[in-house]
Amino acid sequence: MRALILIATLLVAGCATRPQPPVPVSQPQPVPVQVQTRGDLLGLTAGELFQRFGQPALQIREGAGLKLQFRGRACVLDAYLYPPTQGRAPERVTHVDARLPSGADMDQVACIATLQGA
Repeated sequence: MRALILIATLLVAGCATRPQPPVPVSQPQPVPVQVQTRGDLLGLTAGELFQRFGQPALQIREGAGLKLQFRGRACVLDAYLYPPTQGRAPERVTHVDARLPSGADMDQVACIATLQGA
């Protein structure tokens, strides 16, 4: 009887499938916020920004660069100006960020239009 139980156990064990490695579960990727950029501010000087938006609410010198912040009721616009790598030309806008007063990203075109009073 023991032999039959042992044989039956071996037969069942031989028929059993091997455990498969777990299938990796892909984590959902966060959806990036679509922020539209406004290229027409890139390359402007501080004086040209003043003409468009008036005096900045904040002006900070950061190393060789300059950060100008323009604020409105609906948004905040940060413009980062850096000097060219060669020569003594004036600093120009190389990067722009726009956000809601709460800090959430905002469409740059809409923010620029709001600050210009359009």
